[in-house]
Amino acid sequence: MSFKNPLTRQIISLALLLGLILISTDGRAQTGALNKDPARILKKYLELDHKGARLNSMGWESQRPYVGWKEEPVWGQLVVVSGYEVIEDLDQWQVKDNLDVVIPVDYKVLGSLYLEKAVFLSDSHVDRIGFRVKAVNGLWRVVEPMIPPHVGQKRIMNYVKQAIVDETDRSRLDALTALRDDMRAIR
Repeated sequence: MSFKNPLTRQIISLALLLGLILISTDGRAQTGALNKDPARILKKYLELDHKGARLNSMGWESQRPYVGWKEEPVWGQLVVVSGYEVIEDLDQWQVKDNLDVVIPVDYKVLGSLYLEKAVFLSDSHVDRIGFRVKAVNGLWRVVEPMIPPHVGQKRIMNYVKQAIVDETDRSRLDALTALRDDMRAIR
């Protein structure tokens, strides 16, 4: 290959320039880079969970880059939330060492949804959970606790509505319809 051709030199120069740009970026391509705030990886995990990513196995794959565990269990219970807040005050974090922290998150819990029986139990309260974020193979990962999905109320409503559309068993359809009505009553 001859580098004397001006077009070839331009292509090589462009490739080198693109390579340098990719190397010097802020690590966005590297999910959980250790030079970033560990709360960023936690926030992404929580955002996906709130949107219902763990409601099915395909959605779980979207969270895989943020966690340290290899499999997600099948949950019989979902926690319905109206929101959550990652505590940004570093004084409230538990710093185990430079690469291992526990970051508190306050959930505004509305109650629990039990999938097998299609039952919602209302229990409004604020629940503080400490998420341990640590370096795993050179990247920040949420390593514990592995808790049931904490899904936003609007997403749960859409999930229940879709279950009603898909259901063919009459008794199960009645239970899902009652569940939908219970969910609508939450304020």
